[in-house]
Amino acid sequence: MSNLHYPQFCALARAAEIIGERWTLLIIRELLLGPKRFGDLLGHLDGMSPTLLTTRLTALIECNVVRRTALPPPANAQVYELTEIGREVQPAIRELIRWGGRFLFPPVPGDTFEPDWVLLGLDAIAKRSPVPEIRIGLEVTHGKKSAGFTVAGGGFGTAIERGITDCKGTLEAPFDAVLQIVGTSVSLQDAIDAKRASVSGSMALVRKLPLLFDLAERRRIAPAAN
Repeated sequence: MSNLHYPQFCALARAAEIIGERWTLLIIRELLLGPKRFGDLLGHLDGMSPTLLTTRLTALIECNVVRRTALPPPANAQVYELTEIGREVQPAIRELIRWGGRFLFPPVPGDTFEPDWVLLGLDAIAKRSPVPEIRIGLEVTHGKKSAGFTVAGGGFGTAIERGITDCKGTLEAPFDAVLQIVGTSVSLQDAIDAKRASVSGSMALVRKLPLLFDLAERRRIAPAAN
């Protein structure tokens, strides 16, 4: 079990005991993206020691938040994945990402970044109300790394899917430029002119990308809330 204990009979205190230890939320972030080998987790948690990762995973397993399982042949590798109870924390993680987004910039020198994390970041700002029925490809780059996603809109709201499929227009850009474009703080054309973004396929379709997210709306509402 976790060494963290708050002497209070409170559900929030119990939750904090489980996910409030250093690195634990980031382990859960990785597992929300899918099962991971120990080495994969360690590779995405820069600065965490193998011993501490083992300790945190053991505590999460004891709480039935994480379990060990094996990938089927030919992989035959042991991986860690969230249990049903563990996956139930995703709405809370989504809201923490939304809240933490206001503190994201400016980037801290030396911070690492994995394009795969964009899936959770975009999901946190995706609209939950009806949006245009369109599919836009998104290739997020970071140095030599990249990850592709499909942003799909419809009556259900916006969904973020891995991979780029059935998209007539695709935006390629680093994540900070993507956020500027979907938040309308920088126009698509200005980002292209600054060589911060490129579009393949339909430019008119990609211009609709901000309609699928609520980031621009939140920026407009924020000053009125002060």
